[in-house]
Order: sequence, then C-alpha cells, then structure tokens
Amino acid sequence: MEVLIRNRILERLSAYLSLIKFSHSVFALPFALTSAFIASGGVPPAEKFLWIIVAMVSARTSAMALNRIIDREIDRLNPRTSMREIPSGRVSLLEALGLVITSLIVFILSAWMLNDLCFRLSFVAILFILLYSYTKRFTWLSHFFLGFTISGAPIGAWLAVTGYFEPKILYLGFAVMFWIAGFDILYALQDREFDRKFGLYSIPAIFGVKSAITISRIAHMITWILLLITGIAFGLKGPYYIGLVIAGALLFYEHRLVRPDDLSRLDMAFFNMNGYLSIVTFLFTALSFLW
Repeated sequence: MEVLIRNRILERLSAYLSLIKFSHSVFALPFALTSAFIASGGVPPAEKFLWIIVAMVSARTSAMALNRIIDREIDRLNPRTSMREIPSGRVSLLEALGLVITSLIVFILSAWMLNDLCFRLSFVAILFILLYSYTKRFTWLSHFFLGFTISGAPIGAWLAVTGYFEPKILYLGFAVMFWIAGFDILYALQDREFDRKFGLYSIPAIFGVKSAITISRIAHMITWILLLITGIAFGLKGPYYIGLVIAGALLFYEHRLVRPDDLSRLDMAFFNMNGYLSIVTFLFTALSFLW
C-alpha cells in the first residue's frame, strides 16, 4: 500500500514538473543570479539569494501552467503537443488552475519578502505573464514579448538586492530579451505549418524558415553585444569576458545546428546550447568577483 501511494505521489509530481517544463528553469534563473551578483558586487546576502530563487521559480511555474491552460485547445489540435498534460488528461484543468494560484501566491509573497518595490512590481509582472499567451493570436512579435517579459528576471533581481532602479541593468535585461526571442523563434520552426493553418502568428509562419533563422541569428548577435556592454558598464573583471567568449561560441554552434534544410537537431540547439549559455554566463560572472 505504501509503495502504491509513493508511486502515485511521484507520478503526480512528474506530471506537474512536465506541465511546467521545470528543467527549462535553467534558462532565465542563472541570469537573475548573474544580476544579483552584479548588484551585490559579489555574493548576495543569503536571504536575498533564497527569495530571488523562490520568486523566479514560482513566477515561471505560474507562467508555464497558465500558458498550458490558455493554449489547451491549440495543444489538443497540434499533433506535436496533443499529448501534453492537459490535453492528454494527465493533469486536470482544475489541478492546473490550483498550481497557477498557488505559485502566484508564493511569487507575491517572495516579492514582499524582498522589498516593497519588488512587491508592488510583482503585480505588473503578473500582468505580462497573463498577456504573453495571447500575443501569438494577433502579432508575430510574440517572441519578443516573451523575451521582454522574461527580461524582468535580471532587472527584478537587481531591484531585489539594491531596492532602486539602475539604468545600466537594462543592458543585461535586453540581452535576455533578444536571447529568449532568438531561441523562441527557432523553437517555433516546429509548428510553422500548424500556425499557418490555424491563423497563429509566429515569425517562421509569417516569414518562412530561412528568414526566421536569419532573424534569430541577428537577435543572438545583439544578445552577445549587449552582454559585452554589460561587462564594460559594470566594470566586470577578466573571467566574465572568458565566459563571454564561451557564450559566443555556444551561440555560434547553436546556429550551426539549425539550417533551413535540416531541423533535425533543433531540440539540441534549443535546450542544450541555451542551458549551457545561461549557466556559463552566471558562473563566469561569479568568478569575476572572486578574481
């Protein structure tokens, strides 16, 4: 009996983690921690560090679960996504709503624990989280809206540590925006025909595969330039620039993996390369303060 209960709990936990793509937390979280290190001039206070992580994870959980709820009918019709948790029945609509509400409460609480400014801005962040899922219904700029929403991660981490706004942190915020938009465009290549058929807006659906890849490359070039400017603006030390070279190599390799006539390695380009890039950026930023 105990084994059955334990297996059931693990099964439900697995379904929830799959619903929110928990493994993809590796994308934005390291950039938030990068910003926290820059804001602190080194290792952030333990309490701040903890609540930034809680805020990031809860915000992302609510965003992903809400996106799955809003897109559940689209996911059901799309052969690639028809077996996702809500369309397949692995997670009920009520369970997903409960996850959204719980994670939003945790997000607001964590923002309140950080400081009053973060608490007030948490409601603005929730508005953008809500709006994102609808943008692909009316604009191909949805990729950049997603990037703009997630750019709040490093900006929010700066505010969490310092309690005030510093314009220079926008360099890192916009770097994240163009980075997210660039790889979201590549990810959307998988659904270009479906998007065209059902009137959804994405850069691959509107402009075609070749143009989409070109736009993604330009976005990632801008990302690298903004990361360089971030290092200069904040006077970061040598290790940061070593990490920047590695990040550039990862972006270059990502776009070598994806070609207009060969999208077979799209998953590797999307998850592996971008996961490595965010972690490398964080680690070498941290090292620059221990130099």
